[in-house]
Amino acid sequence: MNWPNFSDQRTFPWIPPPMTIGQRFQIFSDRLRLTWAQRLDGYVKIAGVTSCLNRHYYSVPSSFSNSLFVGSWGKATEIRPPRDIDLLFILPVSVYYRYQRVRDNRQSRLLQEVKGVLGNTYSRTQLRGDGQVVVVPFESYKVEVIPAFALGDGKFLICNTHWDGSYKITDPITEVQSIERSSIATGGNTRDLIRLIKRWQAHCNVPLESFCIELLCKGFLDIWALGGKVYIGYDLMVRDFFAHLITRSFPFLLAPGTGELVFVGGAWKSQATTAFRRAERACSYEYLGLSVCAAIEWQGIFGTDFPIV
Repeated sequence: MNWPNFSDQRTFPWIPPPMTIGQRFQIFSDRLRLTWAQRLDGYVKIAGVTSCLNRHYYSVPSSFSNSLFVGSWGKATEIRPPRDIDLLFILPVSVYYRYQRVRDNRQSRLLQEVKGVLGNTYSRTQLRGDGQVVVVPFESYKVEVIPAFALGDGKFLICNTHWDGSYKITDPITEVQSIERSSIATGGNTRDLIRLIKRWQAHCNVPLESFCIELLCKGFLDIWALGGKVYIGYDLMVRDFFAHLITRSFPFLLAPGTGELVFVGGAWKSQATTAFRRAERACSYEYLGLSVCAAIEWQGIFGTDFPIV
C-alpha cells in the first residue's frame, strides 16, 4: 500500500510550507509598528494639545507650530500597543525672563503654569507635572508635554524640577539624526532592532529606559559585522545584541549632541542573560530545522505576537 505524501502541496494544498526565520521576523516586525488608526489617533491628540498651548502663549490656534515630536515618535521607533508620545513645546522667550524673577524652584512653577493652561481645556483629565514634563493621560495615549526654550544652536532648555529646580540642555534634533544615519547605514536594522528590544522590555518588564535602548542598539550595530541584511539574520542580530549587552560594565552612556551622561545601570542584567540564553537556544533550533521550538523560545523573549508557524 502506498501512503500519501502529506508534504506534497499538490496533494494537500491546505498545508502551508513552514515559514523561514526571515519571514517570521518580518511578520513580527510589522506587528510592532503602529496601525494607521493608532497613528492618526496620536496626531489628533497632539494637534489638540499644541493648539491649546498656542492659543494661550502665541494667540494663534495652530495645531503644529512651536511643537516638535521627540522621543520614539520623533525617531520613528515607536511600537504598539501605543504607550506615550513625547511632545516638546517651545515657549516664548518672554516666559523664560518672567520666571527668572521667581525665587523658589521656578521650573516647578513653570510646569504648574503649563499644566493649568492645559487643564482649562482638558478639565476631565487628571493632568500632572512630573520632573521635566506635564503628563496628559488620554485613554489611548499618554502625551508628555516638555515645555522648552529654544537656543540659537538647535538645542533647547528644558525644566528639571528635582531638588531646587534647574534647567538642562537637550538636543533632540541631533538624537533623531543619529538614529537616521545609523538606520540608513544598516539598511533599516537600527530601527527594527530598537523596536524588538523595546518589545522585550515591555513583555519582560525590564528596568531599561527607552532612550538607553536606542543608544545601546545603535552602539551595538556600529560594530556588528553582519549589519545591512534585512530580516534574514535577525535571529543572529538579536542573539548577538544580548551577548553584547550582558558584557557591558560601564553604567553610563553619552547622549548625542550634548554629551550628557545617561545612567543605564545594571538592574536589567539578569533578564538580559535569560534573553540571551533563550536567543542562543532559538538560533540552535533554527539551525537544526526545529522552527516551532525556536519560535517558542522567541515568544519567551517577545511575547505571543511572534509567529510560530
